[in-house]
Amino acid sequence: MDVQEIRKVESYIKRLFGNAKLRVVPRAKKRDSADVLLGEEPIGVLIVDDEDGEHSYNFEMPIAAADVQDIGKAEGYMRHKLGATALRVVPRPKKKDSADVLLGEEFIGVLFVDDEKGKRSYNFEMAILDLDLEEA
Repeated sequence: MDVQEIRKVESYIKRLFGNAKLRVVPRAKKRDSADVLLGEEPIGVLIVDDEDGEHSYNFEMPIAAADVQDIGKAEGYMRHKLGATALRVVPRPKKKDSADVLLGEEFIGVLFVDDEKGKRSYNFEMAILDLDLEEA
């Protein structure tokens, strides 16, 4: 990711979540990814996806079971970390291993539930298309 890409993505996520403390910082050894920080605290990673000739990004934010015990509490955790009071986690009617994440009424990503080895954790994933960045 070059400096211009990072600035565009950072501007987009700041605007989307309404949080000026969110930052995107390049990784020294991995040019296809960057860290997403809340101030100085790492909260996720941004990965470049060039599959099928289209350029996009995937924002991944892991949530440890120690921080959140159930999917309902994930909403409060994500609101706090991202600074987005309009964020909602909506269970899917036919899926128990994931939930939709909405900002207001707009779908923005998926919260996945991982019950590996009896330990529950969560992972928020949000696609960012080049098209989204044109507005930023």
